Amino acid sequence: MCCVITHERTLPEPGSNQLANSDAETFAPRLLHWFDQFGRKDLPWQHNITPYRVWVSEIMLQQTQVKTVIPYFERFIERFPTVAALADADQDSVLHQWTGLGYYARGRNLHKAALQIVADYNGELPLTVDELCALPGIGRSTAGAIVAICTDQFAVILDGNVKRVLARYLAIDGWPGQTKVANELWENAEALTPQQRVAHYTQAIMDFGATLCTRTKPDCPNCPFTSDCKAHLDSRIEFYPGKKPTKSLPTKTTCMLVITNDHSEVMLEKRPPAGLWGGLWSFPETDLAGVDRYLADSFVISQTKESMAPFRHTFTHFHLEITPIHIHAAARDRVHESDNLLWYSLTQPPAIGLTRPVTRIIDSLEKTHV
Repeated sequence: MCCVITHERTLPEPGSNQLANSDAETFAPRLLHWFDQFGRKDLPWQHNITPYRVWVSEIMLQQTQVKTVIPYFERFIERFPTVAALADADQDSVLHQWTGLGYYARGRNLHKAALQIVADYNGELPLTVDELCALPGIGRSTAGAIVAICTDQFAVILDGNVKRVLARYLAIDGWPGQTKVANELWENAEALTPQQRVAHYTQAIMDFGATLCTRTKPDCPNCPFTSDCKAHLDSRIEFYPGKKPTKSLPTKTTCMLVITNDHSEVMLEKRPPAGLWGGLWSFPETDLAGVDRYLADSFVISQTKESMAPFRHTFTHFHLEITPIHIHAAARDRVHESDNLLWYSLTQPPAIGLTRPVTRIIDSLEKTHV
């Protein structure tokens, strides 16, 4: 197992939003005192701590709330208890366990990284920030969390919760997605991170942002930093962190072909490995004008064809207006099958990764007993 190289911290240069020496000396003790009383200590990944379990939890917790992650984490660890088990699995099995959690690139990268860890590190996660950052899907903050929690040695994190806490405590203006603002936050995060109890501090500052210094309605009366939190003292809590510049999302449209047969099966198509919903199974897509052409090319003889209720699915960068068209095929064996097409059983579903619109539409099919 790799050793972690520690280093001396340097305080940021003096400035209007920078740390005073007293801040750096007292921030961690006050936060740890709060954590000892109120921090979460019974989350599934806080028991039987291993680098693998911490890694999986940190990836799942990216842009996802703890209460949502808990059941996914428990099922995932039960199915893939070790790095080797994850590496031995096929991508469909991994994405099946990820179905509904969103941001599926996380699951794909977790699988890719497991393969690399088995090949390059004999199945053991490296425990240096640089080596972890070289693995797919692991960034600087996630690497810092893994090192800190697993080794209790100096490493720095800056997830969304920490950005919010520091932006308020130091009144750091601007959207954290901007390079200048991010660099300032990193400098201060490093200066505040203690040399002792680093694992507890890492969990503490994440907990503090998630449960007390929340995005909306922070619990300032019970905050240990009310005496020197600049945003609180200026009554400007709601202004920090700065908001991402708004822009209207474009809207795209598609038709999803929900092709069923008399065997309670629905035809699915595997998405390309990269791009939107990469590696997941979804319904074949076309535009309205291309429905009949797709059916002919796939050797589907339609008995019935009707539109289902349209709905919107929103991604980070655009809205997708989806019109499902339910087509009942005359016979199962007339549908051309390949590595990218399959008949998905509604009564005995296989363990594959599905897009969110697919699970939504399948739920509606099951309610109508298709």
